[in-house]
Amino acid sequence: MQTLNKIVTIGRTFKCAATKARTQPEEVPKRAGTQMSRIISVIPVLLACALGWSLALAEDEAAPQAAPLAAPEPPAGAAAADVMPATEAPSAPDVKLQDSPPARYTVKRGDTLWGISSRFLKNPWKWPEVWGMNKDEIKNPHLIYPGDVIILDLSGATPRLRLEGVPDGGLSRWYGYELQVSKLEPRMRTSALAGAIPTIPARDIDAFLSRSLVVEPDSMALAPKIVAGLENRVVLSAGDTAYAVGLQQSKGNHWNVYRPGRVFQDPDTKEMLGREAVYVGDVEVESFGQVSALRIVRASQEINSGYRLSVAVAPPSLPYVPRAPSKKIRGKVIAGSSDALSEFGPLSMVVVNRGARDGLEPGQVLGVFRNLGKVAPGLVGGESLPLPLQEYGVVMVYRVFNKVSFALVMNATQPVNVRDIVANP
Repeated sequence: MQTLNKIVTIGRTFKCAATKARTQPEEVPKRAGTQMSRIISVIPVLLACALGWSLALAEDEAAPQAAPLAAPEPPAGAAAADVMPATEAPSAPDVKLQDSPPARYTVKRGDTLWGISSRFLKNPWKWPEVWGMNKDEIKNPHLIYPGDVIILDLSGATPRLRLEGVPDGGLSRWYGYELQVSKLEPRMRTSALAGAIPTIPARDIDAFLSRSLVVEPDSMALAPKIVAGLENRVVLSAGDTAYAVGLQQSKGNHWNVYRPGRVFQDPDTKEMLGREAVYVGDVEVESFGQVSALRIVRASQEINSGYRLSVAVAPPSLPYVPRAPSKKIRGKVIAGSSDALSEFGPLSMVVVNRGARDGLEPGQVLGVFRNLGKVAPGLVGGESLPLPLQEYGVVMVYRVFNKVSFALVMNATQPVNVRDIVANP
């Protein structure tokens, strides 16, 4: 507005000078003409400045509408860490789709996350990435229910799985604020009592999700132990009374019973990796003393004198976010659920010679590889060359100790053998 007023003032000055020149032409001195020329020469500059100020003013007025939209606030009751920022959404550049994946799939009772992902992906353990989940912030293990419809979204550069009818494709469930979203868009789920589907069937792996431990070879010798049974019984079972030494009352009344198991050794370095402590039952202390009285609450195997005791721990739970290790891992399968087996199929338990000290964590997935030998020297010159390792299966780590880990064979095109190689898939 000030600029326009200046232009109007200059225009009036110019008009007065022109009028004076017409009415008194004989009295116009030379300097009046010079002044007029200066005024005329300044007008284009002022007009250009006015135009620039006007454009700047227009941009300032339009700026609030052109400002970038702020990130949406999380639903009420959701912590800031519960929501994954869009810029941190993990990418899945190496996701391999099945040759003919379905466009949509309706979840049925008895399905598993691994099985559903296998319908869409050749590497089903990458399902957290295809869902766009942040494994470090996810709060809920598995919140997909029978009756949900899963769709395959190929509109972006990375394939994505989505829940049909859910505003954010289902991420709100993974991050723990789905209830708020459901309140905004209520819907009926006829099979709500069926429960969420698991990562893999618990009934198929219960036998391997034991409370067995791998401890330092000499630590079992220092643990409390059962020294006798009532009436000098040698073999004890549930309901029997037993006596033990070394128990501390401050650690509580509930203890697990273990028997000494196998000693694990690294096949390459010959390092002692630990001794297996095989879980055999639970006891409850009835009275503490130099010799404490116990009641055997549960016995999965027979319990004998000399078996060791440890403070009761909860059964291990199966991890639910499969992922590749964050560090480079290369090890070997060194054993199975027992030394009587040397080949293992899907949903079998195997022991690998890598653990927490190597960076392994529960839920991490390792590829299983086999050395196929070497090319004969006569075919490639004067020396033999090793053939490339063949990846033929995947195992998922579910229990991690310091130097070894327990894993489940998720899928394999060949039997898994002791001494086969495990490494980043």
